[in-house]
Amino acid sequence: MNAVLVKGDAVGATLYYGAGAGAEPTASAVIADLVDVTRMHTADPEHRVPHLAFQPDQLSDAPFLPMGDVATSYYLRMRVLDRPGVLADITRILADRDISIDAMIQKEPSEGEDQTDIILLTHLTVERNVVAALEAIEALSTVRGKVVRIRLEALN
Repeated sequence: MNAVLVKGDAVGATLYYGAGAGAEPTASAVIADLVDVTRMHTADPEHRVPHLAFQPDQLSDAPFLPMGDVATSYYLRMRVLDRPGVLADITRILADRDISIDAMIQKEPSEGEDQTDIILLTHLTVERNVVAALEAIEALSTVRGKVVRIRLEALN
């Protein structure tokens, strides 16, 4: 079941619940509905933003950059065995693919544990290089599971 709690000035707290499609589809639908309600409520009829925020007759065939060519920075987190040479193997794979490290954290493993997390921030690099590097890193016997990858965008 999914539920949404809405607090209003006049009615106080109201709860709406029912069977849902799952966490992400439900969250997406709720946010879209709230945006639509707010858009229609706050704009006068002459200046309302159209549905989906664009006029359909204004669409064009603008070229787009293939995902492999996108250049951005990355946050990478991986679970590894705490052994000598593991970090060297990972940094060699990154360097071989032209990926420069901006910052790195490797925490001391908990008492009795033989694994730790390595967190890396990269400088600007190309998506295809990161994909290739992560495939090689995940193939290492000292890396446990998938590498978490988040693209970082600078808003400047």
